[in-house]
Amino acid sequence: MDITQLRQIDATSWALPRREGELRAEVRLFADAGLLAAMDDKVLGQIANVARLPGLVGAAMTMPDAHWGYGFPIGGVAAFDPDRGGIISAGGVGFDISCGIRCLRTDLAAEDVRARAKDIADRLFASIPAGVGEEGSIKLSPGQLDRVLSGGAQWAVSKGYGVEEDLEYIEERGRMPGAVTASVSELAKKRQRGEMGTLGSGNHYLEVQTVERIYDEAAARAFGIEAGQVVVSIHCGSRGLGHQVGTDYLVSLAKAAKRIGLELPERELACAPINSPEGQEYLGAMNAAINVALANRQIIAELARRVLGHFFPDARIETLYDVSHNTCKAEWHQVAGRRRLLYVHRKGATRAFGPGHPGLPDRYRSVGQPVIIGGSMGTGSYVLAGTRESENRAFSSASHGAGRAMSRNQALRHWRGREIIDELAARGILIRTNSMRGAAEEAPGAYKDVDAVAEATERAGLARRVALLAPRICVKG
Repeated sequence: MDITQLRQIDATSWALPRREGELRAEVRLFADAGLLAAMDDKVLGQIANVARLPGLVGAAMTMPDAHWGYGFPIGGVAAFDPDRGGIISAGGVGFDISCGIRCLRTDLAAEDVRARAKDIADRLFASIPAGVGEEGSIKLSPGQLDRVLSGGAQWAVSKGYGVEEDLEYIEERGRMPGAVTASVSELAKKRQRGEMGTLGSGNHYLEVQTVERIYDEAAARAFGIEAGQVVVSIHCGSRGLGHQVGTDYLVSLAKAAKRIGLELPERELACAPINSPEGQEYLGAMNAAINVALANRQIIAELARRVLGHFFPDARIETLYDVSHNTCKAEWHQVAGRRRLLYVHRKGATRAFGPGHPGLPDRYRSVGQPVIIGGSMGTGSYVLAGTRESENRAFSSASHGAGRAMSRNQALRHWRGREIIDELAARGILIRTNSMRGAAEEAPGAYKDVDAVAEATERAGLARRVALLAPRICVKG
C-alpha cells in the first residue's frame, strides 16, 4: 500500500483524507508503517467503500492484520446505528460465521507433553476430524440440529461435552440470543448434520502450545497462565452451515438493496437496513450460525480434554476463553458521551472489552477480556487483554491473527507441504494433516509476522500483550 496517500495520526493510526465532495465517513487504519506498507492496495479501497454505507457511526476501520477479503477487508470493523438507517452486510461478517478461538489452560508443563508428543499428536488427529467436508461421529437429526442452532455451547454441555463452568468463559455464555432456525435454509442445515465436532480446513487448527513469555504478570495471574505451562488453542467456526448462510444471504441482501434503491459502492457489499425484513432474517440466521460455531468449539474442546486425559488422568483442563472474530453483534457503546446500541461488524477482528466491562466474567473484570491472536502454522500466538482505550478507538475491537501476506495460490508456488512439515518437525513442532496442499497453503511464510501484529495492536491501544504461546503440536485439515 502506498502510505503517502494517508495522513498519519500517530505511530500506529492513519486516516484516508477525503477528496472534495466525497460522500463517505472517516477511514481509520491501525498499524505501524511497515505492516501498512505491506498491505494490498485493495484493503484501502475496500474499507473506503465500507465508509460509504448508510448509518455508519464513527470511522470504518482496519486492524493491524488486515488483508483483502470479500466485501469488507479481513480485519475490518464498522458499527452501524439501526435507528439511522444502519445496515447489516453478509460481506461484513464473512462466510465462516463466528470463526473464532477457544483457548484451554492446563496444569501440565512443557516437559510433560514433550516426552509423549508423538502419541498425543496421533491420538488428537484420530479423535478430531479435520479437512474439507470431513464429518465426525456425531450425526444429528433435523430436530437435534435445530436445538444446536438455538442452544449453542449450552446444548453441547447438556449432551456431556464439557462442564457448566466452561460457559462462564465463552462470550454470550455460549449461546447467542436471537437465533431463528427457520431463517436457515435446508441446504445449510443438511451440510451441518455430520460436521459437529470437526475442524474444517484452511487456516483452522488445534494446537498444543506452551507459554513462552509473560508480558503482563497481573493479567497472566488473572487468566491462570504462567511460563512453561501447556495450553490448547482451537481455531474453527460454523463449518458448512455458516458458509451456506453467507452464500444464501448475499443474494437476498442484494435484492433488498435493489428494492429500496440503496446504491452500493461495490456489489460484494450486498446489505440491507438492520430493521428491514431482509436484515432481520439474515440476523436470525447469522445468530443461529454463531451458535453452531460455539457448539462446535465446545465439542472439540471436550474431545481434546479426553485425549489429554487419556495420557494425564489427573490433569486439570479449563476454558480460558472463547471469542469469535467473524460476527455482527448488537452492543452498547459510548459515542460522543452518549450510550448507543450499535451493530458492530467484526470481520477477522476480535471483540476486546476492557477492564470493568459488565460483560466480562468476574475473574477477568479487573484486567480486561482475554484476546487471542492466532499465529500461522509453526509460529507463535498471543494472549492479550482488552483495554478501556479500545472502546474509544475501535468499539472495543482488536486483531484476530497474523493475517495472510500472500494468497494460497502464491503460497503453493513457493512451498511444498512435505517440506514444510519436515522443517517444522526438525524444530520440534509436530504437524498432523490430511492435506499436503493445505500445509503448503498455510506455510508460516504466507502470513504476516505475528510478533509485529501483536506489538502494533498493543501500541495502538487496542489490546495489551499478556503472553506469547509457542506451538508444539498442530492438527490441521
